[in-house]
Amino acid sequence: MTELKQFRLPDVGEGLTEADIVAWHVKPGDQVEVNQVIVEIETAKAVVELPSPWDGTVARLLVEEGQTVDVGTPIIAVDVSAVAGENISAERSVVPAPATAQAAPADQPQTGQAESAQAAPERQAVLVGYGVKASSTTRRARKVPAGPAEVPPEPGPLATVRALAKPPVRRLAKDLGIDLGLLAGSGPDGAITRDDVQRAASATTPRSEPEAEQNGARTASLAALPGPAGEERIPIRGVRKHMAAAMVSSAFTAPHVTEFLQVDVTETMAAVRRVRDLPEYADVRVSPLLFVARALLVAVRRHPMVNSSWDDGAQEIVVKHYVNLGIAVAADRGLLVPNVKNAGELSLPELARSLQDLAETARAGKATPADLAGGTITITNVGVFGVDAGTPILTPGEAAILAFGQVRDAPWVVDGQLAVRSACTLSLSFDHRIIDGELGSAVLRDVGSMLEDPVRMLAWN
Repeated sequence: MTELKQFRLPDVGEGLTEADIVAWHVKPGDQVEVNQVIVEIETAKAVVELPSPWDGTVARLLVEEGQTVDVGTPIIAVDVSAVAGENISAERSVVPAPATAQAAPADQPQTGQAESAQAAPERQAVLVGYGVKASSTTRRARKVPAGPAEVPPEPGPLATVRALAKPPVRRLAKDLGIDLGLLAGSGPDGAITRDDVQRAASATTPRSEPEAEQNGARTASLAALPGPAGEERIPIRGVRKHMAAAMVSSAFTAPHVTEFLQVDVTETMAAVRRVRDLPEYADVRVSPLLFVARALLVAVRRHPMVNSSWDDGAQEIVVKHYVNLGIAVAADRGLLVPNVKNAGELSLPELARSLQDLAETARAGKATPADLAGGTITITNVGVFGVDAGTPILTPGEAAILAFGQVRDAPWVVDGQLAVRSACTLSLSFDHRIIDGELGSAVLRDVGSMLEDPVRMLAWN
């Protein structure tokens, strides 16, 4: 007899409520084993590979790639019955409809109890978040009516429209003001496609004047290329969605102040070259960012208030006597800010390796939610983009962020004589509720002084 188990999207950490399906690694009919990776999901913080909690045969994929799914939603059905080979294939061909599969736990309580008793140890070994939250059952039961993206059993035009249009298509229709209930889909099984929505939009009246004014330059583009064909719409989800929300929250919550300082970093650049030749650094990339990071860590030790956060609920300033140093990384999925835990306790070689490993992991899309959580102060290296300075926005929950501009040759007065020196611009943005101008200036001045003369890092450490 066929025994189907539905794997529900788990909370992989940090209390996340939804995730995007990036790529399925299996298809219906594939044999899967416990701990075999079956899908990649993108949360607001990282791309995570989810393993199978069971041995069995994939019966159906309940959600599609690119779809945004709430935690607790069934995403795959696996046939775990003892029958193997051709018998399983025959039974899979008559897999019950999603609505029946979702009702199975209520119809077969004993099977659910046995599954819980037998699978609990495996779930704990497989992935954090598999069934560890007692409240998840209630939340999942509430989400059952949404179901997978197929035609639901209830009649009615609204339900049919939602089932026959993918989430990106529904978002596009909403943006363009198109009623999906009035469209006839040209996709498989009558599904409404992006082209259907765009054709409907081109057949309607042009946008109103207020909308055209708000879109600014994009309206000019539409004048040259009339209709939706002149636009590209990129779904906002995953890391980019989280980043956008975080930046808006930070910009409109913390009063930002940014100060700038031009620094002669000739001695630091010479120190970078000398350190590269040391055997302790043979297997690690040494860059000026390493010295900027060390200088900021020393400045934090001298001025602890800069490494703090504002607790609005408790009306307290939380001064953190540990430093989780965030490094802004431009990855393909958007801006990530992983952090080096307890960076102030690391030696210079350890710090160099940690910075390199963190950046490589983030760029490869392998940063975990733990890597991205808990930062206390951040550095953004805008110099790698050929930029001299910037006004960086604070990472939410932090009080300061340091921008390191590009190092370039510049005329500089040394001992009363004009000389060509290596110079850069430092920019420090800080939360003016916590850090006043005097403290912010002192921190920036200290970092600049240590980069002008790296010996100060030893003297002040």
